[in-house]
Amino acid sequence: MELTSDIMYQASLEKDSSFEGIFITAVKTTGIFCRPTCTARKPKKENVEFFKTTKEAILSGYRPCKVCKPLEKRNETPSQIQSLLDDLSNDPSLKFKDWDLVQRGLEPNQVRRWFLKNHQMTFQAYQRIFRINSAFKKIQKGEQVTAIAFDSGYESLSGFNDSFKAIFGVSPKNSKDKQVIDIKRIETPLGTMIAGASKEGICLLEFTDRKMLETELKTLSKNQNAILLLGENGHFKELENQLSQYFEGKRKSFTVPLFTPGSDFQKKVWKALQEIPFGDTKSYKAQAIAIGKPESVRAVANANGMNRIAILIPCHRVIGSDGNLTGYGGGIWRKKALLELEEKFKLLT
Repeated sequence: MELTSDIMYQASLEKDSSFEGIFITAVKTTGIFCRPTCTARKPKKENVEFFKTTKEAILSGYRPCKVCKPLEKRNETPSQIQSLLDDLSNDPSLKFKDWDLVQRGLEPNQVRRWFLKNHQMTFQAYQRIFRINSAFKKIQKGEQVTAIAFDSGYESLSGFNDSFKAIFGVSPKNSKDKQVIDIKRIETPLGTMIAGASKEGICLLEFTDRKMLETELKTLSKNQNAILLLGENGHFKELENQLSQYFEGKRKSFTVPLFTPGSDFQKKVWKALQEIPFGDTKSYKAQAIAIGKPESVRAVANANGMNRIAILIPCHRVIGSDGNLTGYGGGIWRKKALLELEEKFKLLT
């Protein structure tokens, strides 16, 4: 599909998020450029011109919009908040209060709004959950509950027990059979992602603006009979290292352990996805033939859509039989960007 000015203008009127990263809207009368999803009042079509990148808009004399902030990555964690999260990861017993935030140059209400928007909870609630998840892991290793409670920053054992029970539904001593899937935000050149990991491996990796993300999280929790909690996991560091290497063109396959529960058919489809070489593409029909189910093109497409681990299980490498890019949970623009990245680094080696 040719990206005409009519299509781009209509997308900006509808604030269509699927066009994020594909074009920039510049307004001649104000000298400002915006994202396609900007909520500011839309100008008349004759007062608009479009650019592929923010760089082109700046070189043409436009300045970034203060409403949609087109120079920022979508949903990216601000550096000062990332510093908070890093410190909390290193020591879950820390308790940041408003005074501490001010000392770090942060406005407490802004921090609160950011956490409500991106984690659906306040920063104080985030800290409590992070501490409880850390404590849960220690309990699973057989450490003493009393010592864990005070090491986690709680002033009383009863307070710790109440907080623990509010999340897990049972007391710390009765939590041995409980399962947790750890959740963490990860920054990438294509935007922020949500990663999930169990003891077995990575079980979730999706862009935070995926429309079906909330449904995916609920399904994952139900299927695994596990509680999803913000927290660290031993697999996250390796995941972040390998993703960084991938985007730098230094890695073409992933070795971080994956945990992909599903039907036998889904597992077969996901395995076939991982066998598509870096920089190559395959049609849904070719993928169906590859797994010995040539009559099941639609079922294969559905199984691709049920893949919860983007990039590592590369459903972005599957395209339409006519060569067009088709549906992708992270947005067609990201699918295009991933394929272009792989083509670029494939040619360099």
